[in-house]
Amino acid sequence: MRKILVLPVIAALTLGGCANMNETQRSTATGAAIGAVGGAALGSLSGNAGWGALIGAGTGAAGGYFVGRSR
Repeated sequence: MRKILVLPVIAALTLGGCANMNETQRSTATGAAIGAVGGAALGSLSGNAGWGALIGAGTGAAGGYFVGRSR
């Protein structure tokens, strides 16, 4: 029961933190999140999801930053 209440609160606090971000910051955060998920998925195939998520987050953040700066 407690998990049901905690997850929406965490989601609301996390998404509320993005309200004052500019376009570059939002793109960087989005890229990092997508990269982490993709990296974890690919890393789990090789048995090392943690490193995959770390590398994916870094690559995604860099890509998101450059996309945000180019807009």
